[in-house]
Amino acid sequence: MFKKAIVIMLAMTFVFVFGPRYAKADENLIIATATTCGTYYPVGVAIGTLISIKLAAKDKITATAINSAGSGENIQMLKNSEADFGILQALFGLQAYNGKGKYEGKPEKDFSSVTMLWKNVEHFPLLADYVKSGTITDLKGLEKKFSIGKRGSGTEGSGRTILAALDIDPESLDLEYLGYNPSAQAMMDKRVAAANIPAGVPAAAITQLYAQLGDKKVKVLDFTDAQMAEIQKSFPIWTREVIPAGTYPGQSTDINTIAQPNLLVVRNDVSDEVVYKVTKTIYENLSFLNNIHKATKAMSLKDAIKGLPVPLHPGALKYYEEMGLVVPAHLKK
Repeated sequence: MFKKAIVIMLAMTFVFVFGPRYAKADENLIIATATTCGTYYPVGVAIGTLISIKLAAKDKITATAINSAGSGENIQMLKNSEADFGILQALFGLQAYNGKGKYEGKPEKDFSSVTMLWKNVEHFPLLADYVKSGTITDLKGLEKKFSIGKRGSGTEGSGRTILAALDIDPESLDLEYLGYNPSAQAMMDKRVAAANIPAGVPAAAITQLYAQLGDKKVKVLDFTDAQMAEIQKSFPIWTREVIPAGTYPGQSTDINTIAQPNLLVVRNDVSDEVVYKVTKTIYENLSFLNNIHKATKAMSLKDAIKGLPVPLHPGALKYYEEMGLVVPAHLKK
């Protein structure tokens, strides 16, 4: 954690120190991420810094990560040309592009995929006093407050989708709309009993919870195979994910949860050349991203297009085909 914080500070210091010089760039790309408490933001900062380091001098391309409410807002920012790139949950990419869910009848087709990133692992922590089966269905009938995520965020959207698929009406719960760290703090203060914290592993907010409470006082709820299958009926993007014992402070047993992919997307009107260079830069410098957040260690060129719910931008497609990847027809526009 300390190492990650130092790397992020160095990355941001780089941007501040060299910012005036980079202001002259022909292309200053904006990357929409999520709240500063999760995984999206530090990875977005890393990608932005990497682009600026590698492409500013020769290609006059820089990039800056900005925080947001997450996937839902990122799609809106792309639509409004307030961001060039965005990080999305696969669920939001799938629904937006195909006009499903909250986008029913109103598909958003103005963005394309660049690459898969890492898995968004579902964490539903519940105070031990309210644990019954130890699985996600313990939230059904919960009479205490439940933090579902910030309003309009990908966190809220995925949480509602998962609960509804398991016949748990989110509106039957006493909802709070807090970010990750505020959710963890509210649980430690016993102001809320449970939270929805999907993130790369390890999630800082979950680390904080376990460090302060220990696994005798808090439990990240499991998903049974039957529960996962029920969710997959409508949304096959979720797969089994096991968080090994010891991942979090004092975590004595494995957590059997589920995960969905995250992806980097880009507006269609960003040039093929720029997207090609960004994609190439990311995959030629993965070690840089790995030093920012462990979640990016799941990234590899061979897995770059696996499970993408949205067709590739032509610039990204060009890079992958140059590198010998076999791109299926449904990912080509």
